[in-house]
Amino acid sequence: MLGQQGRLVIPAEVRSALGLSAGDRLHLHLTGRRLVLESSQDAAAELRGLAASVPASRSLVDELLAERRRAAIDE
Repeated sequence: MLGQQGRLVIPAEVRSALGLSAGDRLHLHLTGRRLVLESSQDAAAELRGLAASVPASRSLVDELLAERRRAAIDE
């Protein structure tokens, strides 16, 4: 249920099944029209999985800097 102040109540049985406790930090994101809640550990594991597919020889920082430099020249 969504409270008047926009707070979402997660039922006790769901919290228990997910191993959630009061004060746990959750990450929220939208997938289409769905709201997804993830524990910090699950969100970090997902990011590590995405990063694992990037070859060690590739520098995402260098690519970002080059992209920003090109954009600055085009302005």
